[in-house]
Formats: sequence, C-alpha cells, structure tokens
Amino acid sequence: MTMIKIKDLHKSYQMGSNSLHVLKGINFEVKEGEMVAIMGSSGSGKSTLLNILGILDEADEGEYHLDGTLIKNLNEKIAAQYRNKFLGFVFQSFNLIGYKSALDNVAMPLYYQGVKRNLRMEKAMHYLEKVGLADWATHLPNELSGGQKQRVAIARALASDPKVLLADEPTGALDTKTSYEVMELIQGINDEGKTILVVTHEDDIAHMCKRIVNLKDGVIIDDSPVKQVRANSATYV
Repeated sequence: MTMIKIKDLHKSYQMGSNSLHVLKGINFEVKEGEMVAIMGSSGSGKSTLLNILGILDEADEGEYHLDGTLIKNLNEKIAAQYRNKFLGFVFQSFNLIGYKSALDNVAMPLYYQGVKRNLRMEKAMHYLEKVGLADWATHLPNELSGGQKQRVAIARALASDPKVLLADEPTGALDTKTSYEVMELIQGINDEGKTILVVTHEDDIAHMCKRIVNLKDGVIIDDSPVKQVRANSATYV
C-alpha cells in the first residue's frame, strides 16, 4: 500500500523582490513499512520537502496524498489534527519541554488527542519502556543525556501511533556511538512495520535505511534501494 504519494510538487519563496524556486517538480512515493533516507546538501530542498510532508507547509503546485488522504488547503486546526493523527516527529534538537518529566513529554500528543489522563500515562510509560527508559520516567530533560533525550523524543513520536515517523537529522546532535544506538532503535521500530523517513546528511546513517533519495537544487537526482546496514553491526571510530 502507498503511504506517501507526491506528484509534481513545486514550492517557491518570495525573497524581497526575487522568487526562490526551492522544489522543482518532485515526484516521490513511499510504500507502507519502508524506511527511506532523504539526503542533500544545504539548500537542496530537503527541509522544505520535510515541512510539506509534515503538513507544516504547503506546496504551490502538485499533489500530496498521505495514507490515501489529499493534503491540500487545510486550515491550521485541520492541519494540526492531521499531523496528530498521521505523523510522529523526531528532531535533531529533541524539542522536549524542559519543565516536564520524560513521562509527561511522551504523553503530550495524547493530551492533544483528548485521551484521559490515566490512559495517557499508561500509554506513555509503555513507550518509555519500549525505548528502555522506564527507570527515567520522572526525570526532567536536563537530567538526561543526549541519547536519552532522543529516546524520549522517539517515544513521544510513537505515543499517538502515527502512520509515518519523520526524523529530521535525528542523530545530528549525538556522538557516533549514541547515533548508532538511536538508529538501532529506529530500525527496530521499522522492523515492526512503521513507515519511517529519515532526513540526514550523514552517509553512514543513510545506509542504515533501505532506500536513499538524493535531492539537489530542488530535484531528485537519485532514488535507489540500498543494502541496509544494521546499526548494531556497524563499526564506528
């Protein structure tokens, strides 16, 4: 089943009197259960593409279908509902709420879905256990290491059981050993059938996915399956 389908996507931004054409006719499909890396240098359009996939921005032209739903002309309320229903986000900077415990951070998406508190906490603890952090449930983000913060962020992204996990440079703020531990966790989530897109500029991280899409100057220059390197068997310096 096709989870993401993008057809003829164009996006431009107005820069003073000039227009910057960032995405120039992107065509792209992701099947359910795929794990895809999106690569490209700064200015290639990968952040813009991710923002459109994440329903944080909208294309000027073209179509975007997510799990069979056309994503177009949404007001902010509907866009937020779709994000909460379809998508889980993992960011380079973790984006945890500093004054809330790991457990409360993981429970946040469920709060916005209107899930009752006791069920929120039960689900949040389940996902903290899944990422190996049950013993850290009451700790604040500043009491956690970078790797632990990213694990909390992954648990939070999974808590609402999204159709697609979007990971934007998920290892960018981590050392290599911790990066591979986080990628091992993400691979395990994909093994269970979750569709995952990973934006990265790191070649070793990209090869831990099953397919690499390369962007340059707003167009896809290469889209190829790769032999997946398992993070737990990869060597690091």
